[in-house]
Amino acid sequence: MRHSSTQNHSVRNQSTPPAAASFRRRAAVPVLGSAAIFVLALAVAWQQPAFAAAPINLGTAAPYSVLGGSTVTNTGPSILPGNLGVSPGSAITGFPPGLALAATNAANALAVQAQLDVVTAYNEAAARPMTTGVSGDLAGFTLTEGVYTSSSSLGLNGALTLDGKGNFNSIFVFQVASTLVTGSASRVILTNGAQACNVYWQVGSSATLGTASSFKGTILALTSITLQTGATVEGRALARNGAVTLDSNVFTAPGCVAGPPPTTGTPTETVPPTSTVTSTPTATDTGTPTAGGTATETTTARGATPTPTASPTTGAPLAKTGTGTGGTGETRGRNQGTDVDTAASVSAVGPGALVAWGAVIAGIGAAAGSISGARLLAGRRRNS
Repeated sequence: MRHSSTQNHSVRNQSTPPAAASFRRRAAVPVLGSAAIFVLALAVAWQQPAFAAAPINLGTAAPYSVLGGSTVTNTGPSILPGNLGVSPGSAITGFPPGLALAATNAANALAVQAQLDVVTAYNEAAARPMTTGVSGDLAGFTLTEGVYTSSSSLGLNGALTLDGKGNFNSIFVFQVASTLVTGSASRVILTNGAQACNVYWQVGSSATLGTASSFKGTILALTSITLQTGATVEGRALARNGAVTLDSNVFTAPGCVAGPPPTTGTPTETVPPTSTVTSTPTATDTGTPTAGGTATETTTARGATPTPTASPTTGAPLAKTGTGTGGTGETRGRNQGTDVDTAASVSAVGPGALVAWGAVIAGIGAAAGSISGARLLAGRRRNS
């Protein structure tokens, strides 16, 4: 049984140490030996309430949608997908029009065992160490997994969000010392992996769910549970000693979807397999440049008729070219042409290329002959 204590009307964390105590611990660390530090750390850890991240064991009560202690009464077309039972009482009324889709057990051995398991589950939920204190109204809060303890009554007159933070195994336990009362159209919202099968409401007195409210989780009430008209439950209504009263209510089995475990430590990076690239070997350069297109060779001499343009065959060596800017006469005739490095190229050319080069050389010879004839004629004129 829990002892009452003064609490604020908000969510508070019990585990925060006083500032002065924290300062004293920090100041003492430099003068302590390793053994003393270990003992101090162990003592501090012992004071912190550990959260038992495990579901409450419901035993044979798990298949029940509704289990009463004294009676179960129903009005209207309520629907129960799980078992319906009562013990130690034996009265179940209102079915039909209510519809129980599974087994009905009234004061038989199965109901007795289920009720014993409810007592065990109730005590287990009540014994969980508190992680956070709550009081007043839970509407508007977003809570992550933990054990939330109220020393008195607890209400819900709006929306409460339970956030699993991506953990499908996140556990939510609410310990209510007195009554749990939800308002009309109130809602419990599950998000980010939170599941109704892992939400438990341990109520020290009675629970009442308001008209058209939407509730999630298993109610373990010491006395009675009342569902007002149109309230829906994804979970269970299990009362130890009192009655369960229904009015056109629909239950949904709180099935658990298997999900990935929570991530701890440093996340590992998945590296895709390295792909193998097959490349085509490139040709080896033999050192002899080749022409990829048509080269034009032009030789011009003063007074000479230009020779036709020769087109070496594809694959002929590239010519090293340079434009001369010499003076007049024979020098100018040579430098106006294209300087061809024939010594490096003739040995590598084919017959077609040799024919082209012969035409070029013939042109150069013709130009030289024309120049010599002109000089001879000019000399004779001077002598006469």
